[in-house]
Amino acid sequence: MSYRREHRSSRASLFNDLEDGSLRPSSSYSQDINEHDNDKAVESLQDRVIFLKRITGDIHEEVENHNRFLDRMGNDMDASRGIMSGTMDRFKMVVN
Repeated sequence: MSYRREHRSSRASLFNDLEDGSLRPSSSYSQDINEHDNDKAVESLQDRVIFLKRITGDIHEEVENHNRFLDRMGNDMDASRGIMSGTMDRFKMVVN
């Protein structure tokens, strides 16, 4: 019997009234659930933001490395162009 009373009292604490033929959870219970769900959602969003921040940092680092590589390649191509130009000038002199 005491189990039934405890069950009824706990059930009564969870539900306030019957509305439109359905049970409506008590405001404190639904507020606790909403806060818990919100806390989970916030933690999930924080994890996603941290993950995205890490990815964008990695992308930034990769772009910087590629920019340095392309700058060096451009400088090497300019140097090669200068060497080739000098070689062509000497070749023209030999042909003439």
